[in-house]
Amino acid sequence: MEVLIEERQKSEFEVRSLKVLFWGGEESFEMVSRMATLAASDPVFKSDDRVTLSRGELIKSGLKKAAHVRKLVLDLSLSDREAYMLRIFVDERSYADLHWNMFVPALEGQATKEQQDYWLPLARSMKIIGCYAQTELGHGSNVRGIETTATFNAANDEFILETPTITSTKWWPGGLGKVATHALIQARLLVGKEDYGTHAFIVQLRDLENHKLLAGVKVGDIGTKYGNNTVDNGYLHLESVCIPRMNMLMRMAEVTKEGKYKKSDVPRQILYGAMVTAREIIISEAAINLSRAVTIAVRYSAVRRQFSGSGSEGMPEEQVLNYVTQQQRLFPLLAAVYAYQFSAQWLRWLYEDVQERIKKNDFSTLPEVHSCTAGLKALTTSVTAAGIEECRKLCGGHGYLCSSGIPELYAAYLPSCTYEGENIILFREVGRILLRTFLDSHKGKNSSGTTAYISRLKSFNVQNCGVVQGSDFFNEMILLRAFEMRSLELIRGCARKVLQSSDFQAGLDEYAVDIVEMAQAHCQLIVISKFLDKLQGEIPGPGVREQLQTLYYLYALSLIKEHIGDFLSSGYLTRTQASLVTKQLLVLYAKIRPNVVALVDAFNHTDHFLGSTLGSYDGDAYNRLYKGAWRNNPLNDTVVTDGYSEYIRPILTGQLGVSRL
Repeated sequence: MEVLIEERQKSEFEVRSLKVLFWGGEESFEMVSRMATLAASDPVFKSDDRVTLSRGELIKSGLKKAAHVRKLVLDLSLSDREAYMLRIFVDERSYADLHWNMFVPALEGQATKEQQDYWLPLARSMKIIGCYAQTELGHGSNVRGIETTATFNAANDEFILETPTITSTKWWPGGLGKVATHALIQARLLVGKEDYGTHAFIVQLRDLENHKLLAGVKVGDIGTKYGNNTVDNGYLHLESVCIPRMNMLMRMAEVTKEGKYKKSDVPRQILYGAMVTAREIIISEAAINLSRAVTIAVRYSAVRRQFSGSGSEGMPEEQVLNYVTQQQRLFPLLAAVYAYQFSAQWLRWLYEDVQERIKKNDFSTLPEVHSCTAGLKALTTSVTAAGIEECRKLCGGHGYLCSSGIPELYAAYLPSCTYEGENIILFREVGRILLRTFLDSHKGKNSSGTTAYISRLKSFNVQNCGVVQGSDFFNEMILLRAFEMRSLELIRGCARKVLQSSDFQAGLDEYAVDIVEMAQAHCQLIVISKFLDKLQGEIPGPGVREQLQTLYYLYALSLIKEHIGDFLSSGYLTRTQASLVTKQLLVLYAKIRPNVVALVDAFNHTDHFLGSTLGSYDGDAYNRLYKGAWRNNPLNDTVVTDGYSEYIRPILTGQLGVSRL
């Protein structure tokens, strides 16, 4: 237990100031701390027995905790942001996440004022519980392939919804299986002989009095999953389900009583509203979830000792955290947490800004927020999922235990790489936008926002970065320019290839692998630039700026090492300069080492939220492991195991097998 106390005494910065910066300011930090404490102190939110529960028990546990969250929201008059953070720290996914993160935002973005006045009070008071039903059994990311239909019946002023094939069955919506009373369903709009493509419809599924399914509605849970089994992901089959005409969300287009289809001036990108909301949340949660795994791995690596120090017999065993092989796998993930958190803070500002603009019918920044949320969602979730698994490995054999907190975290987080847009498809979408932007820039149209560098540098003759010695890499602008030039050169290369194809779409398909790599590079540039923006702002607290600079250099140089071929190809780095990168990373590891425990303390996670025998604040890992094996393991409730008489004793006594005369 003394180990972590000694580690904290080595730190060279004011931890509380970094906590405030990490959570976006004093007010936000205080709110987050209150919600974390509220979740940790309430016995209803106890979760240390979760891995021993059956699926039915998990569902009921999720329902109980979601109801208790709702009670606290009402009793304490919590704001929407406070309620969201409380749900995060309760750390048990439920139907409420989909209701608030998808259903409500879809109403806000796609419903007319009249429809909002009716539906939003019901949804916000949770007098109805909604889910978002887009994905079908045979159709995921390709929304245009959706088969569910909504046919207009002018005689009754209604739509008739059908899932006409097995592949059109709605599949995966969270909250659908057992809880949701209503679903926002994406379906093909059919009016007369015309198919107007996918539109959103609100469909009631269950009776509000007894929760029974309505006529024509067949719903169930899709079964046990790799993780997140407190959520009732469901399937939905519709047979001639009739809804009023006004249940079609009509902000972008409407169908009149006479069966006339009318488009509004609102751009189609507004359709991405609910998805953008969900992705903005996912990006923020990527930083939080990676920070949990990194905290566990750092603390346990400080506690864990392995092999004699300096290779000498009789010396105390070395802290695993002192091995460079441990540092080079772990410290870049620590830097990524801070990089992603600062990108998430910027993205939240961008998202709130676009929401205000939409209220004024200004849709000019919608493409930017769509592209950024798509790309950063793909980048951060891919790295976080792999990073959580890497942290499990960094904890050695004990990391494989569920009590370490990492296996369940990994299983619960993994779907983030697929839902709200599969990551490779999202990278391809970002790549398409980048190529269009690059080609437009050569026609005189200036790019802006996160793609401004394309217009600014499109005619720039690549010059060497000028690095002579390794310490020259400790220059924020040199590193930023390296990522700009790398991204631009990849875009140029892809553009040349695509333009040689028979048409633009054929080129996108043929060079999809290159386009994905190009988009990933652009997204890494966004993260680098937002980290730098944070460094150039006001940073309170002694030593905090120095720590963030070190993390910035580490994040950037780690990526350069990982993708060294791209940077050499851009011409900005030479082979000699590239060879200096690894040496400078060793310098950075040494700078971070005395501060690393304090740097994870700055995430401000409670032991309840970490849920880890290995990563607790006091560092008492071995006592927690030993006690946990007895207290939380039903197998140890008896000395003689069930099944002994039937299956073990016959073997031991030789009574198993064919009798011999």
